[in-house]
Amino acid sequence: MQIYWTKINKIIEETPEVKTYLLDVPEDFTWEEGSHTHLGLEGFNVGDKPNRSLVRHMSISTLPHEGAIGITTRFKEQCSEFKTILRNLEVGNEVAIFKTHSNVPLKREDKNVYLLSSGVGLATFRPLVLEYFNRADNVKHIYSLNIDSKRDFLFTNIFTSAHDKNFTAQFVDNRKDYYEEVKNLAGDKDGFFYIVGSDEFLVQNIEVLRGQGIKPEQIMLDKREKELPKFFSVDLSI
Repeated sequence: MQIYWTKINKIIEETPEVKTYLLDVPEDFTWEEGSHTHLGLEGFNVGDKPNRSLVRHMSISTLPHEGAIGITTRFKEQCSEFKTILRNLEVGNEVAIFKTHSNVPLKREDKNVYLLSSGVGLATFRPLVLEYFNRADNVKHIYSLNIDSKRDFLFTNIFTSAHDKNFTAQFVDNRKDYYEEVKNLAGDKDGFFYIVGSDEFLVQNIEVLRGQGIKPEQIMLDKREKELPKFFSVDLSI
C-alpha cells in the first residue's frame, strides 16, 4: 500500500459547519470522479498497527484538472478525535492519503442520472457534475436532489439548474418534500439513482426506490461491493 504524505495548501469555509481542505497533488497520484480516499493524520501509522481513530474514509470533491485534492467535511459541535485534530490543522500541515478508489463513476449509457444526497454528501457528486459539464456524452440528463435541514446548501455555484446543459438541481429542507420528490423521480423506470449520505439515509432511499419499482442494479452506492448486500437485503414490503 502506497501512502502519500501531502500538505494542505488552502482551507475554504463553505458554511459555518463545513470546510474544504485543498491538498497538494503528489506526483503520480491520480483519481477519477466519484473517488474516495483514506485520510490519515500525523501518527496514524506509528507502531505495529495503524491507529484507526486517526483515519477516515473521505470523498474527493475535486477533479484532477482543478490542481488540488479536495476533502469536504462537516464539523459538529461535539467532534470525534479525528475531526477535532483536523479542525485545528492549518495551511502547510501534512496529512496522508492512501487506498484511493471510485465506487461511483458517472455511468454513460444514454440514460438519465439522479443524484440523491444529504447535506455534505453532495461533495461526492460535485466531481460527477463537473465531469458531465466537461463531457456530456451518453448521459441524457442529470438531476440532483439534496436535503439539508439547516439550509446551508453547498456548491450552489455549480448546483444550479441549467436547461442548456440538461442539468437540474433542487434543494429541500425537510424529509416530506424530499421523499415525495424521490418518488416522482422514480417514475423514470430506466434511470440510474446514485445515493450518498448516512447508512440510514441510504436504506431509506433504497426502500422508497425499490417500492417504486426501481431495480437494485439501477441504484449506485459509494460502498465497496462486499458491503452492498446489507443495504439491499432489507425487507421491502412497502
